[in-house]
Amino acid sequence: MDKNKIHIQIVWGILLVLAGVGVFFRIPQVIPKIKTIEHFASAIGFVYFCFYLLGFLLILGGARKIFANHKKLTSRETNNE
Repeated sequence: MDKNKIHIQIVWGILLVLAGVGVFFRIPQVIPKIKTIEHFASAIGFVYFCFYLLGFLLILGGARKIFANHKKLTSRETNNE
């Protein structure tokens, strides 16, 4: 893979991790608004689960992307030296 593409993938992974962290910080602000919606008030536990799962998966996917592409980048640099 081209070195520039690897750097872009690493940046994309960082953005995914930041989005996941943002979800965790946003949950306490959004849940009270969701509780006011009658339809979701009865399933608030499921809503919590979905938000936390979304944040966790974003962080996990971003971290995997960062580590995999960082490994490619470091192995490419060691092979070129």
